[in-house]
Amino acid sequence: MANENHVIIAGGGASGLCAAIAAARDGAKVTVIEKTDSCGKKLSMTGNGRCNLANLNISADDYNPNARDRMKKWLKRFGVNEAADFFTSLGLVVISENGYLYPISGQATSVVSVLVNECKRLGVEFFFNEQVKQITKEDNGEFTVKTSVGVHKGKAVILSVGGLAGPKSTGSTGDGYYICEKLGMTKKDTYPALVSLNSEDETLPKESGVRALARVNFLIGDSVIASEYGEVQITGKGISGIPVMQSSGTVAEHLSKGRPVTASINFFPGYNDEEFDGLVKAMLELPGERRLSELLEGFCNSNINEMILKRMKLSGNMKVRNVGESMISCVLHKYRALHIKISGFGDYKKAQVTRGGISLGDLDDTLQSKKTPGVFVVGELCDVDGRCGGYNLQWAWTSGYIAGEAASCL
Repeated sequence: MANENHVIIAGGGASGLCAAIAAARDGAKVTVIEKTDSCGKKLSMTGNGRCNLANLNISADDYNPNARDRMKKWLKRFGVNEAADFFTSLGLVVISENGYLYPISGQATSVVSVLVNECKRLGVEFFFNEQVKQITKEDNGEFTVKTSVGVHKGKAVILSVGGLAGPKSTGSTGDGYYICEKLGMTKKDTYPALVSLNSEDETLPKESGVRALARVNFLIGDSVIASEYGEVQITGKGISGIPVMQSSGTVAEHLSKGRPVTASINFFPGYNDEEFDGLVKAMLELPGERRLSELLEGFCNSNINEMILKRMKLSGNMKVRNVGESMISCVLHKYRALHIKISGFGDYKKAQVTRGGISLGDLDDTLQSKKTPGVFVVGELCDVDGRCGGYNLQWAWTSGYIAGEAASCL
């Protein structure tokens, strides 16, 4: 049966290369059409150039709510263990750093190289600088794939052209959504995800930014829409850091729908109410002759201290005894709920992934279109986005491999 089935893959990124290998290993003839001049551009930049391949602590809950039920099945079929075995089969040595999987080389380019080399070994044919424009299913069941350069024909097509994130560096501009919609699929609204959040708060530090471990709750009114812990970065433009980026897709979606969002930052997340009240009591028992700025020097970061004093309209030169215990207590309790109104979010140029995309309801368990059988949709093009830490690449491997195997059997 070798080469009887011709699988055309649009997009030579992580999910596309994985799909190509899966299909070729099953005996299919495989063609990869890549819009740019090389494969794996976004992959080569992930993890600050180190490539966080996957995460040992992965679960369906690490993905957007729309995807979780389906992710349970997909991760059982091709999860982190299968991904690790897959890379071992390519000759890539993988190490774990607190559950985060990386190539031992420390180079994302190593990951791209082993994927491309395996494709070449399996006889996968590459066409570069071609953009897929249209996919048509013919009466005989085959597909005609029209590109900016020419025409390709095959029995199955896998769309792995990415979403909208990082258009300059990756070449992904969202054209895959249009192609899918033309084939009868539905696109969920898209938003930048894993991106910084903006604020016009005038008390934010103007010169040097702040980095601090904190719990961040994102609120609409009194309702918490997202909550994360980690190192938060506060600058004159807004907030960032891993906990902010983890929540950014959810925040962007609510902001886009006109819902006001506030970040509530707790710089003492390890203290419960009773413990923190005890800490405040101890601070109040310190000699009152010192200035307010002196009292706070050992309490938290100086830039955060300045922010809170500005909000309370207090001068750091004021003597503690002149401020009064109730006001000092009020100041200290602000460190457990520093509210910053979010005014916007970074655009797709700065986003690492796209939230939203092709509805999973239009895809079967092999990622095949229910409306146009023979067409598969994988990777970031789907309405699937995960946390930062290897989860989005895991989705690329999972979706690519499952679709590649299924496409090879058509």
